[in-house]
Amino acid sequence: MAAAAPLTVTAGGATSGFAITGSQGIPVAYLAMAVILALFAVGYVAMSRHLVNAGSFYSYVSHGLGRPAGVGAAFVALLAYNAMQIGLYGGFGAVLSGWLGDRFGIDVTWWLCALAGWAVVAVLGVLRIDLNGLVLAVMLLAEVAVAAVFAVVMVAHPAEVGVSFAALSPTFLTSAGIGAALVTALTGFVGFEATTVFSEETRDPKRTVARATFIAVAVTGLLYGLSAWALTVATGPDNIVAAAQEHSTELIFTLVQPHLGQFFVDLGHMLFVTSLFAALLSFHHTVGRYFFSLGREQVLPGVLGRTSRRTGAPKAGSITQSALAFVVLVGYALGGADPIVHLFFWITVCGGLGVLILMTLTSAAVIGFFGRDSRGESFWRRIAAPLLASVALGWVLYLTVAQFDVLLGVDQASPLRWAFPAAFAVAAVLGLGWAGLLKAWRPDVYAAIGLGANAMPAANPFALVPRLTEAAPR
Repeated sequence: MAAAAPLTVTAGGATSGFAITGSQGIPVAYLAMAVILALFAVGYVAMSRHLVNAGSFYSYVSHGLGRPAGVGAAFVALLAYNAMQIGLYGGFGAVLSGWLGDRFGIDVTWWLCALAGWAVVAVLGVLRIDLNGLVLAVMLLAEVAVAAVFAVVMVAHPAEVGVSFAALSPTFLTSAGIGAALVTALTGFVGFEATTVFSEETRDPKRTVARATFIAVAVTGLLYGLSAWALTVATGPDNIVAAAQEHSTELIFTLVQPHLGQFFVDLGHMLFVTSLFAALLSFHHTVGRYFFSLGREQVLPGVLGRTSRRTGAPKAGSITQSALAFVVLVGYALGGADPIVHLFFWITVCGGLGVLILMTLTSAAVIGFFGRDSRGESFWRRIAAPLLASVALGWVLYLTVAQFDVLLGVDQASPLRWAFPAAFAVAAVLGLGWAGLLKAWRPDVYAAIGLGANAMPAANPFALVPRLTEAAPR
């Protein structure tokens, strides 16, 4: 839930969705996506009871659709989650820079603020996960509380037309541009699926992962949908797009300030910054554990499977992710790019597209996995729900790619509308090709793909560790 960044979504994601897509249907898009993801979670958590692996999607696709597809999914996952994490630095740097300037008169450029956040994330990334969990929990509870209060205040002070439910109409789900609205909504949920990424560091993964996943979908889905609807109530449904385009991420604070005062607005701004930071930290951990899982199995260089001697955290993977983020941030700073549009919105939306691809593949993988052995799971969990999720996610994926120009806010003829989706196609092809090379050159490594802590390639038996929390330092 911290990765999903509730206050970031309600203050930034929802308003950006209204402004860029021009649709009033963002609230119903959030609720519809919550239902689709709940269907996805049924099969996803059923599979998690039988596979405990920090590689998550990579492992599931490997077991359900075959090793080549699994490695392709791994490459897509690394691109998607790095995009989500690095893109968030644009929002963090810009929002923190603006807040310091407006509130304290301190003029600091966005990339300096982003690099300051990067330094803290880089340090926390190699510490124990329980410490990070405590930091994230405190931030999460505070931002959820503030987002809920803001929503109540906006509904209690509606525009002249009164409390309207027009933005919740299901008819928006068949309107033009709904693909852009749905992937905007999906981006707000990205992170809930990471429960399985931390399964190796959980005392009872078979129970905890399922519970955490469903709670995350339910809480964030209701919070996003109702908060986005509250924005339409406060401005009036017909005015929400124009208001979002005028005020951008300040819209929610502008609407509640007359009723709550400056203290709560300042608190909201501060928690907006910490919300972005919490998401940065959470996605950093997700990427680090993907690197760890692939390094442990030697699909990628074995050094990535090394853990910290003191904390047991995936040190090499964490440092690798920090290095990638640093290079991209420096590149954006030198290029003078807009941190909100070109880094925060474009790159995180690109990451959301990648996660959508992974979810669609994983739903199909669940059917394949249980098709060979039901393992005591019900028909609903192993066939019906995953099949419905595959169809729904496939539909959203089709609409998203077809309407990607609307999502980016570029001309239909712009090459950018295809460049981002094509990047994932390239990643998948590279993964498939790499799997073929491993099969030919390293059959022992190929045979261990997706096995996680149970893998033990003969070529280097000491390259692997049992579990993250039990990892022997190297």
